[in-house]
Amino acid sequence: MDMTSATRTRKLPLATPTDLGADATREISAALTALLADVFALYIKTKNFHWHVSGPHFRDYHLMLDEQGEQIFAMTDDIAERARKIGGTTLRSIGHIARVQRLLDNDADFVTPDDMLAELREDNLQLVEIMRQLHTLTSSYNDHATTSILENWIDETERRAWFLFETTRRGR
Repeated sequence: MDMTSATRTRKLPLATPTDLGADATREISAALTALLADVFALYIKTKNFHWHVSGPHFRDYHLMLDEQGEQIFAMTDDIAERARKIGGTTLRSIGHIARVQRLLDNDADFVTPDDMLAELREDNLQLVEIMRQLHTLTSSYNDHATTSILENWIDETERRAWFLFETTRRGR
């Protein structure tokens, strides 16, 4: 391949075959990209708190947050590849994540363990709400594969929120 052919090839639009239609591809891939940004934001926050947790429950919280971080990170490739499979594009940079994420970062120098777990619980519940909205969108376009995957992610995210809730609940 000569340089002219290589340059022309790099400028060609992505044309992944799909039967979903242009509107479905545009809307679902945009929603998946925003979801991916939120998942990366939650992953970084979970790892931040994993690295900075302290106190008498350090070991338990440290291990739980590490486990949750791994589960959250495992979603990222599936989300991005789903956007590509239906003919869309997805995140291209950390700046792109910052522009579209809806979950807030936490750059505080110190956060108490209880506040860490409460914030992560609320973020996971917000992520469930975002995924339910995406589920409605994918269902409306008969995108059964994305809808099915979302159901598993919703269940996993609800489980994380439940663990975070039960961990901070004080018994009588």
